[in-house]
Amino acid sequence: MSSSPKRLLLATVLALIAGGALAQNFPNVGRAATAKEVKAWDIDVRPDFKGLPPGSGSVAKGMDVWEAKCASCHGIFGESNEVFSPLVGGTTKEDIKTGRVARLTDPGFPGRTTLMKVSTVSTLWDYINRAMPWTQPKSLSAEEVYGVTAYLLHLGGVLPEDYVLSDRNIAQVQAMLPNRQGKTTSHGLWPGRGLGNGGKPDVQGSACMKDCATEAKVASFLPDHARNAHGNLAEQNRMVGAQHGADTTQAPRSAPAGAAPAPAAAVEAPPAPKPATGPNVSALLGKHSCSACHGVDKAIVGPGFQAIAKKHAARGDLEAYLKQKIKAGGQGVWGAIPMPPQSLPDADASEISKWIASGAKR
Repeated sequence: MSSSPKRLLLATVLALIAGGALAQNFPNVGRAATAKEVKAWDIDVRPDFKGLPPGSGSVAKGMDVWEAKCASCHGIFGESNEVFSPLVGGTTKEDIKTGRVARLTDPGFPGRTTLMKVSTVSTLWDYINRAMPWTQPKSLSAEEVYGVTAYLLHLGGVLPEDYVLSDRNIAQVQAMLPNRQGKTTSHGLWPGRGLGNGGKPDVQGSACMKDCATEAKVASFLPDHARNAHGNLAEQNRMVGAQHGADTTQAPRSAPAGAAPAPAAAVEAPPAPKPATGPNVSALLGKHSCSACHGVDKAIVGPGFQAIAKKHAARGDLEAYLKQKIKAGGQGVWGAIPMPPQSLPDADASEISKWIASGAKR
């Protein structure tokens, strides 16, 4: 045994001894997780479908759930919108036969949908179960997840409209997935012949031993047409650390040929936003993820709160109108990007609506 494995073995033994000593010194710290707690945490579904709960769901059931909880973001037919990538499209009946999506290697095809890329049905089921809908993750029942998965596969031409997907027949559906043969383990990400090519790494590196550079120089180039395409970078980066972001509202500094680039002008840190007024409004915006899509004075995915207040300032029923919009969701007032219905308590919706109606002041 070489010295390195010996040190590793010794460290492992010492760690076990230390762990035992801590358990003896602190006998009342921690407890064993209950079966219910473990079940709530251990929800992953493997490619061999271990972990899949018993149950079933029809394409028809999935369509109902889809139209109520999924279509606002992903489109009635999985075509999505400018925010989310399309889920369906790009696959053919021949792909279902071969298990390889031909258009993945076609540089002329405009995009890559989810059904073009996914290689296991378990991936669809697991992600829908743990992450959807976006506003209420893990809120779907097993029947609803089976149904939505079946409906999505029906939209992709994999399943007929009268199909009922269940834990008993999902392995058969796997055999019809368009890109089921599109995954390979012939690489060096994992060792062992069973998972690849015997553990040979993808990249072979070697250390520089002669005439090595004493200092690394890193540079980047931002074309003029893209310089301020998404707003001022200096205002979007945290003012901590070395990378503060260039002030893209200003023209780039030029340097004579062969000379080192001029240092970037110091950018004054934007003032930290003050908490929203009103009892707990700032906390409510964070608690219900409102600030993920809306800024106070600027748009993010959706419009800023102050812009909303200004647009509807003439309404006499503005507070009630805003509360209804928050609870029911909507689309079209501010463009094509939809806002899904929000399931927050009435009291919280009223507090947020009241704050916006009053001008959304910081």
